[in-house]
Amino acid sequence: MTLIIVLMLILGYLLIATGHLTGVNKAAIAMFIGTVGWVVYICWGTDFVTDMHPDDYVEFLNGIEPTSETVKYFIHDNVFLYYVGRAASIVMFLLATMSIIEILNNNGCFDFIQKWIKTRNPKRLLWTISLATFVISANLDNLTTATMMLVILHGIVQNRRQRMLVGCAIVIAANCGGCFTVIGDPIGLLLWGDGAVTATHFSSYMALPAISAWVIPTILISRALPERLDTQWSPMPYRGDDTNLSPWQRIVMLFVGIGGLWFIPTFHNITKLSPFLGALCVLSVLWVVNEAFNRKLMNADQMSQRFIPRALQYGSLQQILFVMGIMLGMGVVTETGIFPDVAKWIDDNIHNIWILGVVSGVLSAVVDTFTIAISDISLYAVVDETRLEQAVDVAYVSQFARNGAYWMIVAYSTAVGGCLLSVGSVSGLALMKMEHVHLGWYLRNMTLKVMAGWIVGLAVLWLELYYV
Repeated sequence: MTLIIVLMLILGYLLIATGHLTGVNKAAIAMFIGTVGWVVYICWGTDFVTDMHPDDYVEFLNGIEPTSETVKYFIHDNVFLYYVGRAASIVMFLLATMSIIEILNNNGCFDFIQKWIKTRNPKRLLWTISLATFVISANLDNLTTATMMLVILHGIVQNRRQRMLVGCAIVIAANCGGCFTVIGDPIGLLLWGDGAVTATHFSSYMALPAISAWVIPTILISRALPERLDTQWSPMPYRGDDTNLSPWQRIVMLFVGIGGLWFIPTFHNITKLSPFLGALCVLSVLWVVNEAFNRKLMNADQMSQRFIPRALQYGSLQQILFVMGIMLGMGVVTETGIFPDVAKWIDDNIHNIWILGVVSGVLSAVVDTFTIAISDISLYAVVDETRLEQAVDVAYVSQFARNGAYWMIVAYSTAVGGCLLSVGSVSGLALMKMEHVHLGWYLRNMTLKVMAGWIVGLAVLWLELYYV
């Protein structure tokens, strides 16, 4: 049955990788893997439980005769709910950050970006909008940030090819910006929640590689832009009589939203509670501030509506379901005990985390960033000090300790590697839907540019980890 569950996971990976050809939504595939995998697991639960949790199961029975029912109750209470909680903590954090950025956007807190980039100079527009994307995605959610910036771009640049080029820069900036903080990308959040990295250490090492991976392809993209852009500047959104928030009110909302998320690492260090609880707290405070500032408009039913294409609106929900499905599927494979065997084979035959990182980056472009990253994370547990002292090859094993090189290589390589192809990240898929970007066009025009930045960023990360 372990073979069947693993084959289900591999088949799911193939379907996710070919989703742009088959038209099957990868969120649906991930949910199918996550649900059916646990059904198969529990049908042969006795074998798995006695192999993976023998002592815990004996303690759970407390002298009672084991039956098929007791095994199912044990799996539900002691195995399944652990992985549900782990996945739910990531999903709740994503839901909170997506809601925060939606509230800020609906109140015009990001209108300054459109004023800031008001130019026909292609390089200035490219750098300002990609810089704004990079900074915001590092503090909020990279998918929602990329979607918001693509909507802004669509209303400004009239030429489709020019929008495609700048849109690719937005996707690259969103993925690179999200990967250098623990709250900007689900992978960093997962590593942080598992205790594999600390927030400050992670950002200090990931910042320069992420900037390199963003700046280099953006420079190359700027050379492909014409001397002048075909732009059309519409007036700022009209919200009815006296519906604009004043500048200080927008600043307050930005401070509560983004400033509150900055405090989450401190909140986690003090309380040791899951980061999503801090994100929900920030969302609740921002929600109260929103209603206080807009109470007259709410009473008069005059709240502004920011229309976003429906296909992109569902992107956030699909991302949440996809993350939940993949994490549940990865949990059931973990409980089969196959990952330690795979990790041992890698240690014996490859014994190099940089090769594993490069391979993971390439696979991320083909399959999916989150899928490959969580597979890498599931291979190894965080090495504690006791195990490190007992290790024969201390230098190699230390790379899997807390704040070890392996976790940062995986986070960087998969996040940026997913930009090698447009189908490798959810942001890239959003660009394909909105601007009708074909995979072949992206491969010809963007892959080598992204690869150049990815390789330079890997070199920077290598220098930081071993020489700084």
